[in-house]
Amino acid sequence: MSYNNRFLATDDLITHLTSIVTTITDTAIKANYAGFLSVSAVTVYELAIKDIFIEFASNKNKVFGYFIDRYFSRINGKITICDLKDKYIKHFGQKYFDNFEAKLKKRETIIFNTTHKELRTSYSNLILCRHEYVHRGTPTLTFEEVLDNYNIGKNVVHSLYDAMKR
Repeated sequence: MSYNNRFLATDDLITHLTSIVTTITDTAIKANYAGFLSVSAVTVYELAIKDIFIEFASNKNKVFGYFIDRYFSRINGKITICDLKDKYIKHFGQKYFDNFEAKLKKRETIIFNTTHKELRTSYSNLILCRHEYVHRGTPTLTFEEVLDNYNIGKNVVHSLYDAMKR
């Protein structure tokens, strides 16, 4: 499965929820929708990231692909940018590590110039929101912020994909 297809589940959920959430006046209910959406968003990030690493390894060697598939079965939300760089990418070699950072910086500049928002911050805030909602029941972002951060944060995953090409 293409990593890009992973986004479809959350994109479809957003289409459905946006029409509902905009009519809700109760802030507590709106916050729960924000938390729910953050869980979905981070889940599809995680699945897309796993797909990217598995595809990369499988293209190198069938056994390597199998190993990476098993290794990433335990990723469990460990997908911060630091995790991506230090726990995963660096093990594939400096070339991929540097490539990821370069791709990320390029996308950061484009996003900042067009939206005045920080890519790394948006991605990190969404992961934090998901964590706070899952473990404390209180999301740290509004529904609209989750939506915005999710769409901006996709660029981290796209950067990873671009960096892990041969």
